[in-house]
Amino acid sequence: MKLLRLLGPGILVAATGVGAGDLATASFAGSQLGTAILWAAVLGAFLKFVLNEGLARWQLATGDTLLEGAVLRFGRVVGWLFLPYLFLWSFFVGAALMSACGAALQALFPLFGDADRGRMVYGALSSLLGLVLVRAGGFRLFERVMTACIGVMFATVVVMAVMLWPGTAEVLRGLLLPGIPDLRGEGVVWTVALMGGVGGTLTVLCYGYWIREEGRAGIADLPLCRIDLGLGYAMTALFAIAMMIIGSQVQIDGRGTGLLLALADRLGAELGAAGRWMFLVGVLGAVVSSLLGVWQAVPYLFADLWSMTFVRHEAGAARPAVDTRAAPYRVYLWLLALVPMLGLVLSFKEIQKLYATMGATFIPLLALALLLMNGRRAWVGAHVNRWPTVIVLLATLVFFATLGWLRIGE
Repeated sequence: MKLLRLLGPGILVAATGVGAGDLATASFAGSQLGTAILWAAVLGAFLKFVLNEGLARWQLATGDTLLEGAVLRFGRVVGWLFLPYLFLWSFFVGAALMSACGAALQALFPLFGDADRGRMVYGALSSLLGLVLVRAGGFRLFERVMTACIGVMFATVVVMAVMLWPGTAEVLRGLLLPGIPDLRGEGVVWTVALMGGVGGTLTVLCYGYWIREEGRAGIADLPLCRIDLGLGYAMTALFAIAMMIIGSQVQIDGRGTGLLLALADRLGAELGAAGRWMFLVGVLGAVVSSLLGVWQAVPYLFADLWSMTFVRHEAGAARPAVDTRAAPYRVYLWLLALVPMLGLVLSFKEIQKLYATMGATFIPLLALALLLMNGRRAWVGAHVNRWPTVIVLLATLVFFATLGWLRIGE
């Protein structure tokens, strides 16, 4: 348990970044392209690791979260610009997570004759349950529930991948020999989508608040952060690889939650009712852990922005940590749990498209911020970006800016 506490924040941020859309993308990429692009899941996880390591390095070197640092160095206009983005992102990701939880629960427990109605009812109940868990138990209860969800999703999906194992030689080729089948068709599109979806988008900012909860406050804790982030994103990559292996063994059509349910039905035909049930339990564990992570951590972002943008602080005074009992955190948690219920009337496909577009536009902004903020020795001292990090951040900036442009074009 002590080891889990030490490694917890990295695992939490990685699990929070695994949503229904990411599961669907990985499984559909596997169905379309087989195991040939397993390397893309590893590369995507590595890019997110570099971003989160830079975020942790900034916070441990300066004592400020990335949002605090951006507002202090670049002015309150950063907060004013980021708040509308946070509101929109919260609405679409909240609605997408509720819809995904609802669809998985309806598939497991079909109490409603109308599947769409079941999705909406179960989705709303999932949101309320997440609200209760976050408010009643605080960070420690949240951490324990997340650990259980992560264990369920990881065990079931990896076990199913082993059951459907296509052969060690084939898997190793997909991991070690980068290549993209169907270059003139949709091969590039699905490879890029897979890399972009692995590891989350805005949720990477949550890591800074979770390491504060664990008492990490100095640069001496940076090696531990690198270890737990490495473990967390290794799990994320392995999870995506397992989903691709599963998808490579069956032919599926559809998008979003509908694709996952279609995959569950095909697995049921291949492995029996137990196989279908096992897969749906793994999907439920993944989407519930993502919902809980967003409900617990995203209100930190709002409360932090509120403090930096609207509250006057004395010059040179230490900035207090976010108080989860104070009004800004509690109000945003309630809004996050309730307002996106309005989005349940939309199709999951439309919600996921908007959510993916907004997420894809955030990552290049984060890469740019880390290039600027961790690039100044006057701000972070000896912990400035090294050249390998600069190269990876520039590549991430170009890659995700292109992905964001393509998403907006769609």
